[in-house]
Amino acid sequence: MPEDCIDWEKQIERRKSSVRSKVEHPFLIVKRYFGFAKTVYRGSAKNTHRLYTLFIGTNLLMCARAGRQLMPA
Repeated sequence: MPEDCIDWEKQIERRKSSVRSKVEHPFLIVKRYFGFAKTVYRGSAKNTHRLYTLFIGTNLLMCARAGRQLMPA
């Protein structure tokens, strides 16, 4: 019976790590490629706008790496 519990725990942890890796990758790109390692305190609206812009750039970069076209021809 304890073997079944271990299998369930492994499956749960595998799913959590799969989601975590998909979520953490864009943050790595924002930090390394766009240099947003430290927050510059400019006001919450400006910081929010800057993060939105950085994640738009991250999405475009990830699409380009995957070989996707932005607008179908």
